[in-house]
Amino acid sequence: MSAHCQLTGRSPGFGNHISHSHRRTPRRFDPNIQRKRYWLPSEGRHIRLRLSTKGIRTVDTIGIEAAVARIRARGHRV
Repeated sequence: MSAHCQLTGRSPGFGNHISHSHRRTPRRFDPNIQRKRYWLPSEGRHIRLRLSTKGIRTVDTIGIEAAVARIRARGHRV
């Protein structure tokens, strides 16, 4: 399961673990991805989205209809 937000496009960042001895090893910073279910009134059905927590706040601000329009504009199937 890839760690990508369907709305914002947020994806993992990469960096290094730095130990006490200052030895560096690769690591990955994953976004906080949640599966969220929304009612889509225009289509009369529920949809399930994989969103970052920032994406969830964006849906709360702009509404689910506008969010789905943005997701479809990015080329994702909803």
